[in-house]
Amino acid sequence: MLDALGLEPAPRPFLKWAGGKRQLLPTIEERLPTGIRDGTISRYIEPFVGGGAVFFHLRQLYPFEDFHISDFNPDLVNAYIVIRDELDALLDGLSVIADEYLPLEHAERGEVFYRIRDEYNATRDCLQSDSMSEGRITRAAQTIFLNRTCFNGLYRVNSKGDYNVPHGRYANPPIRDERNLRSVNRALQGVHISCGSYEICETHVDGSSFVYFDPPYRPLPDTPSFTAYSQTSSFGDEDQGVLARFFSDMHARGARLMLSNSDPHVTDEDDDFFDDLYSDFDITRVNAIRAINSDGGGRGAITEILVTNYEA
Repeated sequence: MLDALGLEPAPRPFLKWAGGKRQLLPTIEERLPTGIRDGTISRYIEPFVGGGAVFFHLRQLYPFEDFHISDFNPDLVNAYIVIRDELDALLDGLSVIADEYLPLEHAERGEVFYRIRDEYNATRDCLQSDSMSEGRITRAAQTIFLNRTCFNGLYRVNSKGDYNVPHGRYANPPIRDERNLRSVNRALQGVHISCGSYEICETHVDGSSFVYFDPPYRPLPDTPSFTAYSQTSSFGDEDQGVLARFFSDMHARGARLMLSNSDPHVTDEDDDFFDDLYSDFDITRVNAIRAINSDGGGRGAITEILVTNYEA
């Protein structure tokens, strides 16, 4: 589908996802390694792909020969794969949901939302199969629907692995966003998509690779934090340290690396946690707009860090 100028629209994240990087894209763009522009870097790897803002941006602009994206969240990965491989069936499923949900008043919409949420929680076993199935396509449609109609677009599960975010209140949520989903489908063609912890990217990393790490951010005291991306996910200081060692190992392979995280100096100027972890690399503090108080009601300019193993 073309826009008013006859051009294909640029793909953008199809889900709301905690820690999205759309606002930081200009800053990240400024700090990319030169090898991306001159073609000496031919492989892009993103092991915490999340909403995919950085991936979609680079996919549109640069002629990488090889793309590898992955995430620990099986529902997120399933949605990416279904959009890539079964888009028309997905759009049909989204149309059925949208046609039922959108004409209703808020209270009746809530009944549809909670019915689908219950179905979603009862059918996650379909993700255990590597083969595409009608169940996986339906689940991807439900993932998008729940994300677009739940409170604040959160993905959160309880200790049993059940999705438990309540219904939100939106006048006309973009449940079947065909224009963008077709752009995302085109961007995902030929892309390797995997589910697992970030270490699974290791087999693809070499001297021609650029790896972008965007792990769950280290929580800052008295600010909102959200790390419950899946039933088993918890990314504490020990995990941050393990990731830093993995970063060093990938550096030794000759890859160009970039990592995003929170800046502990925002709340404690003496907290050098990341400065110590990444003391052998370049750390740049960059401006970001985030919620900055504990009730999430305030937003303001704070700094975050970008770590690179090259001079930007």
